[in-house]
Amino acid sequence: MIFASDLDRTLVYSKRAIEELGIDDQLVLKPVEKRDDNWVAYMTESSYLALKELSLSSLFIPVTTRTTEQFNRFQIFEKDISLKYAITSNGANIIYQGKLMEEWSLYIMNRMRDESVTQEELLFKLKKAGLQFDGQMKQAENLFFYFILTSLPPASDRKAINEVAILNGWRISIQGRKLYFIPRAISKGDALEFISKREGKEVLAGAGDSVLDWDFLENCHYRFVPAHGELARVSGTTNYTLTKTKGIGAGEEIIHQFLQLLRLTV
Repeated sequence: MIFASDLDRTLVYSKRAIEELGIDDQLVLKPVEKRDDNWVAYMTESSYLALKELSLSSLFIPVTTRTTEQFNRFQIFEKDISLKYAITSNGANIIYQGKLMEEWSLYIMNRMRDESVTQEELLFKLKKAGLQFDGQMKQAENLFFYFILTSLPPASDRKAINEVAILNGWRISIQGRKLYFIPRAISKGDALEFISKREGKEVLAGAGDSVLDWDFLENCHYRFVPAHGELARVSGTTNYTLTKTKGIGAGEEIIHQFLQLLRLTV
């Protein structure tokens, strides 16, 4: 069976996310991501051990909006937990046995060209509609872009931004202080479905916190959403299990739910 999960704010939490969402003092943290020789993201020790057990007995696939370069900062996937597949760049890239699956990336690039306006055109149309962003723009592998916002736009602006994006073959997601703009062709769900068919295995369970995760959660028999996540606050998504806890404790809860499901199937 396949288990699939988003990472940031689902299983893995940055220092900022831990400060924002809080943490139970009884939880023991395990550092999992290093940047510039500093530990910057964590799981709980219990969730790390549970993930290690899960990956030995099933096909665990990380599904992340992070670029491949950002994903490679995770120390646990280099040393402790071996992966057959990883989905990065929100589904634009599939890593198979440590190498980029080039045929998948080419397929996505062709679809982007056919289905969406260019990034420059989209930004022009947003500006023309009077929509501006209080924050710094970042590029993700020439595939999509996002703003690290100083302040979140009001609900009326968010609706207008979403409408402009959809009309031009893009979509948006707000995750913490990040506002993502993703071409329609880039989908975590499509990438996971491709792997599922390639392996001839069903996706038993998945977890994710953002609207962008719903693409692949729809392919899962069991779906788990952190109580603090974007998905927990939007309409139109149903039939999932919301965690009882928020923050890094939700990640621990999810992995133990995965393990429980695995034990019921073997």
